Amino acid sequence: MIPRYQTVLFSTLLIASLVMGAVLWQLRDRAHKRMMADQDAAPTAAPAVAPNEQATLYVASDADNSLVMQSYSLPLPAGDNARARAVLGRLFELYAAPNAPHPVPGGAAAVNEVFFLPAPAVAAAPTAMPTANGSDLLAGASNLLHPNAARTAAPVQAAPPVQDQTGPEIAIVNLTGAFANAHPSGLETETLTVLSICATLHANLPRVTEVRFLVDGEQRATLAGHADLTRTYLAAQTTPTEGMHP
Repeated sequence: MIPRYQTVLFSTLLIASLVMGAVLWQLRDRAHKRMMADQDAAPTAAPAVAPNEQATLYVASDADNSLVMQSYSLPLPAGDNARARAVLGRLFELYAAPNAPHPVPGGAAAVNEVFFLPAPAVAAAPTAMPTANGSDLLAGASNLLHPNAARTAAPVQAAPPVQDQTGPEIAIVNLTGAFANAHPSGLETETLTVLSICATLHANLPRVTEVRFLVDGEQRATLAGHADLTRTYLAAQTTPTEGMHP
């Protein structure tokens, strides 16, 4: 025989539970109706997607110290800054992929930003294309320095993006410290990375005649101990012609 007080207590708890369930159901129904009303009152437009365009990448290959031209259909934004980040992001994704011809970690996140400055008018010195192997590659890369950059260039500070320039431009590529710190150390592999960046930028933005580098917004002596990041590189001269290697 169940005591009377337990029966009363059980009945009270059951009634309270039913009342609370009904109240919670009503609150849920009201919240759902309010959410649907807000969506109907302020519909959100679908985000704009950049149209696909043909982009030219110069992909480094460690097998023969070469730059290989490859074409990709990529969604490229209209602005030069965003466009430069898009093509370099794709280039670094290739380097971070399994079995990459030039394995470098980091992917698209390797680039903080790319911005542009008007290039000074300077008479260009004759430049020889570097050849494929060893010291010839490195000697050739030194010829890609700006003729007025024999000494360490003045530090570059991050500046507001410069858009719609009609004359030659300097591209300032601001790499992340994580990318630079994780980059494989070696004169040839670092040089290939730098030259592939310069050639890819010039191929997609022909007004870019010079390229300089920052790391986390600051000037850094080398990429990973070897490739000079204090210099200004002549972008047009990094693009190999048919049958030639950087």
